[in-house]
Amino acid sequence: MSSIAVLGNEGSQTWLAAREFSSSAVIKPYSDMTTLLAGFSAGDTEFTLFPVYNTREGERKQHFRFFDKINSGYWVDNVVLYSQISLAVFADQQELANIQTVLGTREVFTQCEEFLDAHLSSATEIHVKSLDEALVMAKQFGHKNIAILDDEDQLKTHGLHILEREIAPYNRTRYAVFGHHLAPSSGYDATVLVTEPLDDRMGLLVDILGEFSRRGVNILDLRTENDVKTQKLRIFLEIEGHAAEKSIAGAVEHIESRVIQHNGAMRLLGSFPRVDMRTKHIKSFGFIGTGDMSKWFATRLEREGYEVLLSGRSTQLAPEKMISQVDVVVICVPISATPETVRHFGPLLTKGKALILLAGESEEAIQSALDSTDAAVEVMLVHNLWGPKASTMRDKNAIVVRTSRSGILCSEFETFLYKHGADIFHDSPKKHDLLMGVGQRLPTIVSVALAMTLHENAITSEDIASHCSLTSLYPILAMARVHSQHARTYAEIMAMSGDSRKIVKDFVRNLEKVVQLSDASAIASLSELISNNSRLFNEDFLETRMRQAKAVDEVLSRMI
Repeated sequence: MSSIAVLGNEGSQTWLAAREFSSSAVIKPYSDMTTLLAGFSAGDTEFTLFPVYNTREGERKQHFRFFDKINSGYWVDNVVLYSQISLAVFADQQELANIQTVLGTREVFTQCEEFLDAHLSSATEIHVKSLDEALVMAKQFGHKNIAILDDEDQLKTHGLHILEREIAPYNRTRYAVFGHHLAPSSGYDATVLVTEPLDDRMGLLVDILGEFSRRGVNILDLRTENDVKTQKLRIFLEIEGHAAEKSIAGAVEHIESRVIQHNGAMRLLGSFPRVDMRTKHIKSFGFIGTGDMSKWFATRLEREGYEVLLSGRSTQLAPEKMISQVDVVVICVPISATPETVRHFGPLLTKGKALILLAGESEEAIQSALDSTDAAVEVMLVHNLWGPKASTMRDKNAIVVRTSRSGILCSEFETFLYKHGADIFHDSPKKHDLLMGVGQRLPTIVSVALAMTLHENAITSEDIASHCSLTSLYPILAMARVHSQHARTYAEIMAMSGDSRKIVKDFVRNLEKVVQLSDASAIASLSELISNNSRLFNEDFLETRMRQAKAVDEVLSRMI
């Protein structure tokens, strides 16, 4: 029987991850990481595992240091643990507004930061090492006005009442599993390498990556850190393929001998089946809508090994037939058509399927989906803030609106977005629609009105180029983008319903006020208005946006 070393007692997140890895293994708990790693290196257990990445926190920086402390063994597998973090209380009638103290581990507090800031900003936060410690402390306090943050199943096991469910949506932690022997090739592997502390130089990273690129080896992940002791550069690489493959071995040998010029400079941490291979619950996607955006997503899903079907007015495959053949139905049609499309096809989805809406308006679309589908059908909305001409999702924003029926299938689609580098933000339907007024509807309306104004005043593109400062060029660029792409797309954005309309109406009202002051040459009032506006923004926001603006200015100045 195998044995696994874990940090924490029974019920801890790492303990649950170990049980996920092997349900029959003997799990040996350790109180601290130093002792755990020393015990594993000494052969006290066959395996150990520890967290290296969380979707809410990002990378666990300390894993560089963990790797240093493991003197033997290899990274042989991964466990991706879903954590449904909830807020629980001891009394069934407890209200959120009355919570004065919240207990939880440091990691959980970080994962739930957004919720706590919004709903419990005045409550006292107390960090504990485990749920058991939280329960003991709560008992000492008399349980009154106390809440605990932890995994929902664990909270229920101890008889607590769930006050708020899934307050840190899309919360997954990746655990690296270490064993004493290199894992054999599965045919669909990844390999992890880490360098020794290096003397940085111009082009070093490019030269290292180039050796893999020239051999057709794809880079899955790249991270860097300055070594704590020496402050020298360390590079972490996760690449496609197994360490035994000639292309990888050849790249490593060349990097050590020619690029870094130090044999042994790259340490092989291990090879293992790729993470996405072990977390798939979806076999097939079906798209209703055959536009460019549907095809864009379909191509990338097929590359991940999913079967993808497209259906619409231009295909022989009807949506009615397609729905019965797939696990997840994706509706990707014009914004104005989304609710009716959902109401028409939603009743055809059966238990165990998921409905994902790729849409720019959420309140009506989501409500239509919840009303027209079976209660056992998962529902989620995704608003991708990029178009079909984008080459990649990396560093592009994706707004995810989860519902009470967003489950494991919806989470897997989120994982797909996350894996490809999208910056994921979670909104409520109401918040999404309001912010879309700022992010899409208002800028589009302003761009269209600006083009009309230029036309009415016979202002040409040459006039614009010669009389615009870099700052005044920004709205011109936005105008050009709107008018160089599909007109129907932007017409749909301008016609969005919901709270986005409020943003536009408020803008028009404030614009009229500014115009009146401008026409009256009320310089003092206008100055006061700008100063008051400036105080509404925090310094970090203004400094960050100014840095971005200056970077854009540098690019534009070279192009004009």
